[in-house]
Amino acid sequence: MKNMHFKRRLPFPKVIKEQYPLTAELAQVKEARDQAIAEVFTGKSDKMVLIIGPCSADREDAVLDYCSRLARVQEKVADKLILIPRVYTNKPRTTGEGYKGLLHQPDPEKEADMRLGVIAMRRLHTNVLAETGLSTADEMLYPDNYRYLSDLLSYVAVGARSVENQEHRLTASGIAVPVGMKNPTSGDISVMLNSILAAQRQHTFIYRGWEVETTGNNMAHAILRGYVNRHGEAIPNYHFEEMERLYEAYAAKNLENMALIVDANHSNSNKQYWQQPRICKEVLHACRHSGNIKSMVKGFMVESYLEEGSQKIGEGVYGKSITDPCIGWPATERLVQEIAEMI
Repeated sequence: MKNMHFKRRLPFPKVIKEQYPLTAELAQVKEARDQAIAEVFTGKSDKMVLIIGPCSADREDAVLDYCSRLARVQEKVADKLILIPRVYTNKPRTTGEGYKGLLHQPDPEKEADMRLGVIAMRRLHTNVLAETGLSTADEMLYPDNYRYLSDLLSYVAVGARSVENQEHRLTASGIAVPVGMKNPTSGDISVMLNSILAAQRQHTFIYRGWEVETTGNNMAHAILRGYVNRHGEAIPNYHFEEMERLYEAYAAKNLENMALIVDANHSNSNKQYWQQPRICKEVLHACRHSGNIKSMVKGFMVESYLEEGSQKIGEGVYGKSITDPCIGWPATERLVQEIAEMI
């Protein structure tokens, strides 16, 4: 591999986990959360889940502040909603330019340092659980990195650009918590459904140099996030007709635990982040008019942070996104309350 320069061997996951362990007490908290979340996706609970937080978890202090506020709101809506903080530590810019996510750049203003990155990633997820009692969600951008967080995450997302990748599908089949498969950027829902089908099946494959066997993940499910047409224009797919069409296609596949999370941002909002509350309410309105949609929709994914909008790296506004713009805290608190009232 002449074009690769091997800089250093990264710490093994066991070493990182020993530095920031999941204690027996925290394991009990997470187990209870996992059970409650699983009951939503298997249809045993009428609650909904709300995967909510910043586009990218860029700094620990602001993310912990955000999650602490979220925990207080969780207490008020516990009978209707389970809030799962979005702590996206792998999240880069799609083009690969600029910020590459906490994993690669634990300090956004410095060059990549993967050794410090894996430590920062593990520490942040552990501290959120320890300080707030909320177990977290992250995107599985790189399947090999899942092992650093495998005992901490209560929800995993596979992005629109990864959902066709066989390694993501096979790895998802060995995960014990819900894994959401987003529709691809082309909008082809058959790709998303095939990904769910693969994740729900048993497999034997190579992972980290091992031959592994998986039992399948019956909580693998769909995430609608909109798509773009050949002209690059955003096309939403959360409207009543699209969800009815998805229900029919989903049912035809005979998949287990039919479930849908609606991503209220990205191409569904054309990245007009302030539209997210309206989109959530429209989906809940559709649930009132269709038993099929109501049985399928299990919650939402929302991009939210302490401050509204976004900023460039180096501007230094505490709690404001340095990737995609987010709704701010006042709108977040209001949205959570409104969703709970509408369920």
